[in-house]
Amino acid sequence: MSEASSPDSRRRHSAPVVDGVNKSASRAMLRAVGFEDADFKKPQVGIASTWSMVTPCNSHINELADVARTGADEAGGKGMIFNTITISDGIANGTEGMKYSLVSREVIADSIETVAGCEGFDGLVAIGGCDKNMPGCLIGLARLNRPGVFVYGGTILPGAGHTDIISVFEAVGAHAKGDMSLIDVKQVEETAIPGPGACGGMYTANTMASAIEALGMSLPNSSAQNAVSDNKREDCKAAGAAVLELLERDIKPSDIMTREAFENAITVIIALGGSTNAVLHLIAMANAIGVELGLDDFTAIGKRVPVLADLRPSGHYMMSELVEIGGIQPLMKMLLDAGLLHGDCLTVTGQTLAENLADAAPYPENQQIIMPLDKPIKGESHLRILYGNLAPEGAVAKITGKEGTHFSGRARVFGSEEEAQERILDGTVVAGDVLVIRYEGPRGGPGMREMLSPTSAIMGRGLGSEVALITDGRFSGGSHGFVVGHITPEAFDGGPLALVEDGDEIVIDAVADSIDLKIDDTEMKRRRSAWQQPQPRYRRGVLAKYAKTVSSASLGAVTDLPE
Repeated sequence: MSEASSPDSRRRHSAPVVDGVNKSASRAMLRAVGFEDADFKKPQVGIASTWSMVTPCNSHINELADVARTGADEAGGKGMIFNTITISDGIANGTEGMKYSLVSREVIADSIETVAGCEGFDGLVAIGGCDKNMPGCLIGLARLNRPGVFVYGGTILPGAGHTDIISVFEAVGAHAKGDMSLIDVKQVEETAIPGPGACGGMYTANTMASAIEALGMSLPNSSAQNAVSDNKREDCKAAGAAVLELLERDIKPSDIMTREAFENAITVIIALGGSTNAVLHLIAMANAIGVELGLDDFTAIGKRVPVLADLRPSGHYMMSELVEIGGIQPLMKMLLDAGLLHGDCLTVTGQTLAENLADAAPYPENQQIIMPLDKPIKGESHLRILYGNLAPEGAVAKITGKEGTHFSGRARVFGSEEEAQERILDGTVVAGDVLVIRYEGPRGGPGMREMLSPTSAIMGRGLGSEVALITDGRFSGGSHGFVVGHITPEAFDGGPLALVEDGDEIVIDAVADSIDLKIDDTEMKRRRSAWQQPQPRYRRGVLAKYAKTVSSASLGAVTDLPE
């Protein structure tokens, strides 16, 4: 190669790595992994793969990464596959290992930033298949701010008898109640997960995939495809090619991930009845790109956006069934036509959202999955941001209305998820209880564990409308019932949740959006003066580092807030 290279705006990051005689060593290394002379003049496209054998959500993504690389190569780039991690919430839930779940979002973002920043990739395709690696991918893309496309790995198919992973968790509770035999539990266990793909309801994975499509960072329909399908392979190939077009036009995440685009994402996940985790993740993603987004934005948007989707966990249908009737594109067209979406937002197609949706066909007649705007399942958002003397900095609840809108009960306090789970299964927890699970926040856990095991046990025991659960931890997208999470300040930081005692009256009002401990100010001050912060549970390693750097859940639980 010659000492000098012709300027190519598409190669602004890779050129300093491979151009000129002084980069001969770099080229020598790359020749060993398949580069030929012509490849050094091509834009390099990093393909961030979250493939892993640890979860069915991601077990097929190595094949999808190969397809994305082919798409980039055929469009004139040079695709380079690299891996980042993933963990499995479904496997780790209810164990100490779940403390690593939210932490993995930061590890994934850090690793994508690290590899792309070091290797000089000009553009990126990031392929995620489970709930933490999707926002992790987006945070990484946002930090780098290089042309990039996100691809969702796709949803799983239903198990036998219309079952999924939540069916298994709830079977455990049903067995504890005496309503299901061990043989029946094993039957559900053996058939609920039929193959690759993310959990099948409008849980966090499908929620975040839908949010990212609405945000404009994935190609149309990417969020609503089965994991094992020709459509998903075509999506990956098209994403590889799309990065080259974005490079040509110098369209970066900061051009797409605007304030209005985040409002679109919030609107769509409300209409879909999505997961509370979307609040945490969208705030974190917005922070990474420099967009101001907070809890109160979910309330403001939620007042004008109804819940339209009859999807699990609170509804009946699965994502694969929404795929069959057209995915979320007809829903977004409906919302756009009603003036509920910003149509002028740029997307990774290079077109605006309105242009992408111009030819979107409506849903088939007589389908029962997505309701019309004039006959919503709920007239306003199911995602409720609560404030009160238990959550002066906010809390997040998912109230569909099926579990009621008010709950008043006596506190039953637990210092860990495991302790609460045992008392639910052994029958100690009874109707009228408000389970308080504390010291599970971002710093106190550390890691802000999901409470899928206890919420599923509550539902399995038939207590879904008779028991409330509040925590400074979080909930799985599969959790349902009267649940309130993300309570801030968290107990470890001396938040009021740390001061609750067994038998205290707690009142939750999802109409007034309040959550209060019914004791007087004098008693609250007495308890506060007696409270002492617990010792950190971890002093070395990734959990300790996370606890030292993580922000409040109300700020997205991010680890790189600007000083």
